[in-house]
Amino acid sequence: MLTDWVVMPTCLPLVIRRCHACPSGRFQAGGKFRVNANHKVVDAWLLALCTGCGDTTKITVLERVNVRSVPPALLGRLHGNDPGLAAELLQDPVLRRRNRIALDWDDAWRLDTGGSDHLGREVIDVSVRFAARIPVRPLRLIAEGCGLSRAEAARLVAQGKLVSAVRLGGKLSGDFGFTLKR
Repeated sequence: MLTDWVVMPTCLPLVIRRCHACPSGRFQAGGKFRVNANHKVVDAWLLALCTGCGDTTKITVLERVNVRSVPPALLGRLHGNDPGLAAELLQDPVLRRRNRIALDWDDAWRLDTGGSDHLGREVIDVSVRFAARIPVRPLRLIAEGCGLSRAEAARLVAQGKLVSAVRLGGKLSGDFGFTLKR
């Protein structure tokens, strides 16, 4: 029987960027935007607060864009400080590269296994789905979902009792499946 697990974000991830005021390198994006229009062009930034000193940094969303080329729904979401839009924008690799930022997903996600009825079975077939592109080690997910230590999960891989079509050693942010034989 196939069991479905979901990796879900619980909050916005921390933004990794150097703070110019203190030695901290982490910023918390709260979902607030600043929009500035100058004649026919508009600029928009996602605001983030330094976790060390509270200083504000701006993550560029729109830069000198003609107002008519911006969809009205997007402008409405920017003016309304839509936290869903902040989550979407932080997932955008182009925006992250342009602003030279990275994301820290530690303590910003949870694993929903749908209950613990799968723990007593001899063979467990699991499909893991990601609700957002959260880079997590598959062995960590498997260990957490099955109530194992990471060393135990690694030992099961070495014994051939934990198999998957994807490599379980590195980080992964896409859907995958695995089979565990006890």
